[in-house]
Amino acid sequence: MALGHVAGDLVLASGNAGKLRELSAMLQPLGWNLRSQAEWRLAAAVEDGETFVENALKKARHACRHTGLPALADDSGLVVDALNGAPGIRSARYAGDQADDAANNLRLLQALDGVPEARRSAHFYCAMVLLRHAGDAAPLVATGAWHGRILTRAQGTQGFGYDPLFWVPEQDCASAELEPSVKNRISHRGRALQSLLSQLQPAAN
Repeated sequence: MALGHVAGDLVLASGNAGKLRELSAMLQPLGWNLRSQAEWRLAAAVEDGETFVENALKKARHACRHTGLPALADDSGLVVDALNGAPGIRSARYAGDQADDAANNLRLLQALDGVPEARRSAHFYCAMVLLRHAGDAAPLVATGAWHGRILTRAQGTQGFGYDPLFWVPEQDCASAELEPSVKNRISHRGRALQSLLSQLQPAAN
């Protein structure tokens, strides 16, 4: 199954409403109808990989196999230098397997308590995978990074996850204070998706 500019359904291998909202906004103009795997009441894939790419592949293949549709998956997280890369691949579960955004943000603030601004550098990282079908042996893989630092208190109400604590130097504000269209253009997820789309161009010609 080729994917290019042809309109069609694409399953997002995630039940995260924030990811669905952001990626749908970026893909809809191309004619793709992004659907959450939650529509199939699909349980989350086991994310036991040691890298973002491994986990993204696991999630995409799981969604393809159970829905019969091409699948888009991303595995992303926050990498904090002063914490030796934590929370990393455990970003969504930093405060525990059932943790919500508030709990994860609180734990991050506690882990960085007393760390000066100069040592609070961090970046968001995203590995994105597109599988055409469950047996696709040549998945499309792209990555993106977004550099900034961690604030000492939350700012803004947009976005999700660690956005209220992530300072974006070039915008002079927190990620959670950005307009969605701006964030989609400059974020780790937006950069990974643009890289992925550039790989699809030959298939559309």
